[in-house]
Amino acid sequence: MQIHQLKLKKRKDKKTVGRGGKRGTYSGKGNKGQKARSGAKINPLFEGGRSSLIMRLKKVRGFKSRNAKKTIVKLEALEKIFKNGDTISIETLISSKLVAKTAKKNGVKILATGAITKKLTISAGILLSQTAKDAIIKAGGKITQ
Repeated sequence: MQIHQLKLKKRKDKKTVGRGGKRGTYSGKGNKGQKARSGAKINPLFEGGRSSLIMRLKKVRGFKSRNAKKTIVKLEALEKIFKNGDTISIETLISSKLVAKTAKKNGVKILATGAITKKLTISAGILLSQTAKDAIIKAGGKITQ
C-alpha cells in the first residue's frame, strides 16, 4: 500500500458549547471567576478590591483653571518707567520689559499698588482695577476703551 492509496476517515465536527464570544466552550468568558458566571453585573469602576482610580482622584484637592492669569503691573512701576504724557499699551509694556512676551496672549491688569502723579494714557486691551482707574484719572490721565 502506498501513501496515495490511503483513505482518510472524516473527522467528527467539534462540539459547540455555550455559543457567543469567539466560539468554544466558554462563550468568550474565559474560565471560572465572577465575570464568567451568569447574571454577572460588576461595577465598571471596580478594580478587584483596590481603590479605583476615580476614588483616588477624589482625594486630590484643588482646582487649576485652564485660563492663564493676567500679568499684573503696579502703578508704582508705571510711575518709575514712563514719562509724563506717555501712552501705555501692551506693546510698550513689553518693550519696557515690565511684562513678558506672553502677556500679549494672556493679558495685562494694572493694580493700584503705590501712587501715581504722571498723566498717562492707558490704551484699550489693558484691564484696570477700580482703584487704579480712579488714581490714573485723578492724576490727570486718560483711559481709552
